[in-house]
Amino acid sequence: MLKKRFKKILVANRGEIASRIIRAIKEWGSAAVAVYETPDAEARHVIQADEAVWLGDGPCFDYLNVEKMIAAAKRTGAEAIHPGYGFLAENPDFAKACREAGLVFIGPPTEVIKALGDKVIARKLMEEAGIPVVPGTDPLPSGEEGKEMALSFAKKYGFPLLIKAVGGGGGRGIRQVNNEEELLNQIPLAEAEAKSAFGDPRVYLEKYLPNPKHIEVQILGDEYGNVIHLGTRDCSIQRRHQKLVEIAPDMLNDEKLTSQICEAAIKAAKKVGYINAGTVEFLVKGKEFYFLEINTRLQVEHTVTEMITGVDIVRAQLEIAAGNPLPITQENVILRGHAIEMRINAEDPKNNFLPESGKKVLVYYSPGGFGVRLDGCAYPGYVVPQAYDSLLVKLTVYGLTWEEAVERLKRALNGFIIIGPKTTIPFYLQIVDDPDFRAGNFDTGYLETHPHLLNYKEEEQEVSKIARLIAEIHHRGFNPYAI
Repeated sequence: MLKKRFKKILVANRGEIASRIIRAIKEWGSAAVAVYETPDAEARHVIQADEAVWLGDGPCFDYLNVEKMIAAAKRTGAEAIHPGYGFLAENPDFAKACREAGLVFIGPPTEVIKALGDKVIARKLMEEAGIPVVPGTDPLPSGEEGKEMALSFAKKYGFPLLIKAVGGGGGRGIRQVNNEEELLNQIPLAEAEAKSAFGDPRVYLEKYLPNPKHIEVQILGDEYGNVIHLGTRDCSIQRRHQKLVEIAPDMLNDEKLTSQICEAAIKAAKKVGYINAGTVEFLVKGKEFYFLEINTRLQVEHTVTEMITGVDIVRAQLEIAAGNPLPITQENVILRGHAIEMRINAEDPKNNFLPESGKKVLVYYSPGGFGVRLDGCAYPGYVVPQAYDSLLVKLTVYGLTWEEAVERLKRALNGFIIIGPKTTIPFYLQIVDDPDFRAGNFDTGYLETHPHLLNYKEEEQEVSKIARLIAEIHHRGFNPYAI
């Protein structure tokens, strides 16, 4: 059967994920259109695309401008738009606008994005499907009625509790409260934060599960009713609900439990009529698991799943959006080995992970070899942006065994030379040597229970990098890492 294909696709994003999507589009045989704001005029994704459209001076708000994205697609003759992650990726109004303009939105249907973007509606849908959820409330009414509902819930389930934004996601809009005073004081603050971040002031309460494992399932669905999963990921190592390290498959060491979680993910996807790529997230405590949310987009950590399955998830997204059936069946999904991803950010872990905005990358020397994958946007001369995130590159490694993957990760981190901004590399080197990490003993409380991981001697590591650089310059007679 002759497969349908788009001639040209616009990528409504920036940075490493834009580059990742552009590569897949070109391999698929289509032309790629990049968009950019003025600070990104010389960004890697702009150079890699077949053509690029300037959106405005920005920063950030032009990447969030639905009308400008649609106009750019129409002007260049693009037939479809891939939103990547972040920015407009989970905005149902953007998906709707694309379709009304005669463009294909490479993602799930508008009504699915809208329903799953409301965390309370998503919870109710999962309850209807018989999938366990963490005890929680409906959206709290404003004023005294909301306070009374909150106190009643606290009396029934006890503290600590989480106040969560109805429209939240990506670890944002979450506050932990430990007593009645904190609860009553934090509700109005949480409502204000939710309105500012998501345009929706509604919040709800959820029972807090202390230090669970954060397990997610990658799903793919097509318009013919076929839904499959590509196994699990363990995203438990987090800082303030933001993932730092992602692993595939999970580290539960319980095949029955993993199978139950994957079956629940398929059931969840079918319940909402899911199409395209998505991620069903769960919290796991002991032998029990609870639905957390469904992310209606490509995940940052999709690389680890690709490494252990051999499935190009972005390419699959393109196939599905073009109206083709899933390129693979569940029986053909074979999980092999272990993969680990670490997000190398221009941040100072010792200073509360403060971004190194405005600093220039003087030297960028990346590792390679078997089982090492890099998805990034940095290069010698790259300036860490002030307006955008501080991600330089995602380092993903593969090993046939967990031990092999960890040793390869350590080798790759030691061989990664980035001089200029401080990065998270020294911190990650501490993690890979930690006995608990090597034994797979970690949950969402890992960083809080391992504060010693920040006790590295940063100066010595930087001096060592510079010494290696100088030695190589002397040996070669020139600087191999210069622009």
